[in-house]
Amino acid sequence: MSRYGSRFAIELILKLTNPAMKRILDIITVYMLLSELVAAFVPVRAFLIPKYHTNAINNQQPSTPHITSTSLLVGSDVSNLLYQEQEKLIVKRGELEETLVTNAKPLEATTIKVRGVGKSGGFGKSSGGSSSKASSKAEGKAYAKILKKEGVLRIENVLTPDTADAVREHLYNLRYQSEKEVKEGTIQPIQRFADVLLKQNRCDLTIPLGDEIISKALEESLCKSPVGSTIASIFTEDAILHEFSCLMSDSGSQRQNVHPDTPYLDGKGPVLYTCFIALQDVRLDMGPTTWFPRTHNKEAHDAFKDSSPSEGGGDSPKDNLIKTQSAALGTLSKGSCAIFDSRTLHCGTANKSDQSRALFYFSFKNPSVGYPGNPASIRQELANANLSLGALMDDLQSFSKGKETPLIDRLRSKTTTSSAPPKKKESLDINALMDDMF
Repeated sequence: MSRYGSRFAIELILKLTNPAMKRILDIITVYMLLSELVAAFVPVRAFLIPKYHTNAINNQQPSTPHITSTSLLVGSDVSNLLYQEQEKLIVKRGELEETLVTNAKPLEATTIKVRGVGKSGGFGKSSGGSSSKASSKAEGKAYAKILKKEGVLRIENVLTPDTADAVREHLYNLRYQSEKEVKEGTIQPIQRFADVLLKQNRCDLTIPLGDEIISKALEESLCKSPVGSTIASIFTEDAILHEFSCLMSDSGSQRQNVHPDTPYLDGKGPVLYTCFIALQDVRLDMGPTTWFPRTHNKEAHDAFKDSSPSEGGGDSPKDNLIKTQSAALGTLSKGSCAIFDSRTLHCGTANKSDQSRALFYFSFKNPSVGYPGNPASIRQELANANLSLGALMDDLQSFSKGKETPLIDRLRSKTTTSSAPPKKKESLDINALMDDMF
């Protein structure tokens, strides 16, 4: 996910030890010197090409391949070096935080008591998944009360095992196809993948609406399980779809730093609720998400932002918070989910297994909030649609009955259009290239 946590990565870099800072400054200095040297011999326009020569846009042979490749080499190599230095610091900080977390237990499924509803939620309901509208509303209200207090909760049986398996297969196929299209240059990476820190062995694959298995997964999770009614109980059915994606953590992915997805703002309530659904059993060695319940408040965020050592050289308020706060591990069973307040502190842990871990997820935004402080992991056509929870659930109910789904069909057609290869440009678009570069 493209997350507010990147802000804390930047703060971390600004507080580096002298040797690490010197290393980064050395790289920047070399970059500046090389840029000045090349600029003395290369036309300015050569530096306006971020990934390819001007003529490559028009499928022509580059007239000055050696000069252009030199300018690209300077920029790309330095950018990669800076990124690598940043990642090293993030990994090092993550390793430190791992030693601080000593009070972690699996996130347990929440038990509620609502007449006519089973205690596990989802497809564990006593009515076989078809509760009345009244009982569904009551169930959502009960879960919402716990969610507002704890900042995170677990619900079992949000997807059936067969649906979870089918969604996982579908999304890994989509990832393979998307990576192929990006490599071939028919689409830009941002059209298929959201930005994410610690990119090695980790990706955030945005998902289109319209495929039958995706509609089925949404119908099960939002309509048949308590997820939809829980979010609606807090934000109403006017809540806006803000993210729709799949986090994939492959073998060897590193531990992330602890972070919130959005900041805590005085006098403001929750802005986002995110639902992570496991598409396979998540074992401890597969890098489960770690949440810190009851940290979606001012006191926790104030402590988290304070990295200054205490008097006497002891732990900073931030490290002390991580060390003393109880933690909940997302060792979810296949088809179960965790819903969390975006202000709740959390992090993905290292995947030390030989299997990839996939979390199908969506976030809904408080309809009274504009920009929530969290860049969204979502296809552009879905972001532009301002899709409400109520409208989506109505379409999904029609889908479950075999009826028409006009909203989903309309968004599917937009997805097809936006997926078409970009048209050839007749001339160089300097502004577009500058935007791409900077």
